Parts: sequence; structure tokens; C-alpha cells
Amino acid sequence: MKPKLYHNPRCSKSRQALALIREHGIDVDVVEYMKSPLPRAQMQELLRKLGFGPRDLIRKFEAEFKSAGVTDETSEDELLDLMLAHPKIIQRPVIEVGEQALVGRPPERILELLL
Repeated sequence: MKPKLYHNPRCSKSRQALALIREHGIDVDVVEYMKSPLPRAQMQELLRKLGFGPRDLIRKFEAEFKSAGVTDETSEDELLDLMLAHPKIIQRPVIEVGEQALVGRPPERILELLL
């Protein structure tokens, strides 16, 4: 199965991860989730592979998150809805290879699944 990189070209860490992949000559599908947001089922599957709940994959300092009024009582379903409505708040880059996925922070971490 071909690896997938969930990529935001406006993010420096995501660009660094893609450059690393290319430096190693690895063929990867680049998913620009800002242009084509993931369907709910695909996001749930990605979270499962990461071993994360929605709260673990959210960038909490983004304006869209701060203005959403999220509290400790906000449900995982509500957080997932927020991620789908505002994909900018999703941590990136994320690499997915088969049944495994991880957040590429630092970007070199993606090589753990690719090499």
C-alpha cells in the first residue's frame, strides 16, 4: 500500500516532511486536506491508526479552535465535527502507511514509518 502524507503546503513542518520524502525517493500520495477535507469516516480511521482521540490531533492555538468555545466537557464527536469544519486545526504533517500512522513532529519522525 502506498504511503499517504496528509499535507498542508502552507505549513513549514509539512513542507519539510515532503522534502524529506522526496530526498529519500519515496513514492507517496500527497493528500492536501485543506483543499479536500477528509470525510468523517476517513478521519475516524486515521485517528484510530494514530491511536488518538480528536483532542490529541487538534492545534489548540489556532484561531478557529479558540473561537469555538471548546471546554473539557466538549465531546469527541463535537471535536471531530470541529476538525472537519476547520481542517486548519488538524496537526500536520501526518503520515499513514497501511495500519500505522503518526504525526511528523519533528518532520524527521515520518521516516520511522517509511524506512
